[in-house]
Amino acid sequence: MSLPIIALDFETKTKALQFLHEFPKDEHLFVKIGMELFYQTGPSIISEISSLGHDIFLDLKLHDIPNTVQRAMHIIAEMGNIKLTTIHAAGGSHMIAAARAGLDTTASGQKIQLLAITQLTSTAQTQLNEEQKIPGSIRDSVLNYAKLAQNNGANGVVASGLEVHDIKQATDSKFLCVTPGIRLQAGPDKDQTRVVTPETARQNGSDFIVVGRPITQAVDHVAAYQEIKKRWQG
Repeated sequence: MSLPIIALDFETKTKALQFLHEFPKDEHLFVKIGMELFYQTGPSIISEISSLGHDIFLDLKLHDIPNTVQRAMHIIAEMGNIKLTTIHAAGGSHMIAAARAGLDTTASGQKIQLLAITQLTSTAQTQLNEEQKIPGSIRDSVLNYAKLAQNNGANGVVASGLEVHDIKQATDSKFLCVTPGIRLQAGPDKDQTRVVTPETARQNGSDFIVVGRPITQAVDHVAAYQEIKKRWQG
C-alpha cells in the first residue's frame, strides 16, 4: 500500500522545511509541491526536499496549448527526482499527448508518471452544468476525461474517491487514481464538496491519497499523519 501524500500547502520554504523536520530523520515521506509553494520558491525546493529522502509529486496542473505544455514538461523532467506531475484533462487529446512527449524527452531517462486532473473536488454538480456548461453528471465528465487521458499517454488521473471505482472499471487496473479531498469525516468541508475518508478511498480502489489540512493544520502534525496512514493502509 502506498504512503499518503502530504500536500505541502505552505506559503514559504521555511515553513515547509520546518514541517518536514518535525518527522524522524528515517521517516520516508511522499509530499506534494503545489502552485503556492513552487511559485514562491522556484525549482530549488524540489532538490532541497529530495535531499531529505522524500518522494515528490509536483502538482502544477498545466493547461495551455500543446507546444507550451510539451516544453514545460521537458523542463519539469529535467528537474529530476519527481515521481508524479499533473495537467488538466480539459486541455484535450493533443495537449495530453504533448505532455507525455515532453516528459519522455529528458536526457536523464527518468520516468515521471503523468496524471490528468478530471474535475476538481471543489466542483459541484451545479458548477459543472451551469458554469462549465457541461451537460450530464460529474461522474460522466470524470469518466470521459479518464478515458481521454488513458488513450493519450497519461498514467492516471486525479479524481475524487467517489468516482474511483467507476474509473477503474472504465480504464484498467494499472491506470492510477490519485485522490485528493481526504477528510477524517465524510461530507463537504469548506471549499471541498466531493470528499471521502481514507478508508473509503482505499475501499473504492484509489492508488494514492493526497492529504493537506487534516495534517498540516493539526496540533500534532506527526500524530495526524500517522493516524491517516494507519486508516489508509488498513
